Amino acid sequence: MSTRILLADDHRLVREGLRSLIKQQFGMQVVAEAKDGRTAVRLARKLRPSLVIMDVTMPGLNGIGATRQIVSEAPGIKVIALSIYSNSQFVAAMLDAGASGYLLKDRSFEELISAIHTVIGGGTYLSPGITDVIDEGNQGRLSATTRSVYSVLTHRQRKVLQLMAEGKSTKEIASILKISVKTVETHRDQIMKRLNTRSVAKLTRYAIREGLIPLED
Repeated sequence: MSTRILLADDHRLVREGLRSLIKQQFGMQVVAEAKDGRTAVRLARKLRPSLVIMDVTMPGLNGIGATRQIVSEAPGIKVIALSIYSNSQFVAAMLDAGASGYLLKDRSFEELISAIHTVIGGGTYLSPGITDVIDEGNQGRLSATTRSVYSVLTHRQRKVLQLMAEGKSTKEIASILKISVKTVETHRDQIMKRLNTRSVAKLTRYAIREGLIPLED
């Protein structure tokens, strides 16, 4: 049985390069490509691939948010993150979202194939040099246990958080959502209470981690 792969990356050259190389591998086939997170979620829902190779930084919905949605809807689909970022913030966020692997873009194609075999076989693969974000005393589980906004915020609250993180003022948010300024303020207070912070900077980082706003390349 072949491994059916969905490629999700906003750079066409990256997708074409991966497709060409994967095509040469026995038992692997690329079934579709996505240039943004929302398309990746839609194609994963429709095609049910074995594996998604997911860029972390994509427009519209980033790889973190896309991974969380895909794994939530179809736990059997494996995700390998592919990124230029090696810092703990992104690694932890992707693994917390449900990715089974995290590969840096400067690694070799042979390593990607090794990662695919490991993940499809039920294991977890991390590029050398980023294992410091893993809690060794917890046998590979993430030490971070922050809950997802999808479990603690309503749909409207997530939208308000997204607009706040994008730098919109209370009046602008009210205009966009067609609600009163007072309602926006109420949502903002509830968001801060539920996420246990009054810091807009922390809320912005949280929104990025959850895929509510795009990451910058």
